[in-house]
Amino acid sequence: MSEETVIDPTLLRLLACPQDKGSLYLVRADDGAHVLYNPRLRRAYPIDSGIPVLLVDEARDVDEAEHEQLSAQFTED
Repeated sequence: MSEETVIDPTLLRLLACPQDKGSLYLVRADDGAHVLYNPRLRRAYPIDSGIPVLLVDEARDVDEAEHEQLSAQFTED
């Protein structure tokens, strides 16, 4: 699979943040890779070969500038 692999929309609706159990958003990070983003905690979870890595220790914190860039890619419910 390529880096362009996108998660199936049905699977995306079922996935939740392991920290706050809320929704995650599929977005493209500054480096071009897709990540699952939790805007409430400002945490980005990696996607490795099309597989979401929903481990708290694997997520990274997002600064204010990147938060704005990622949040612009979706509309929160």
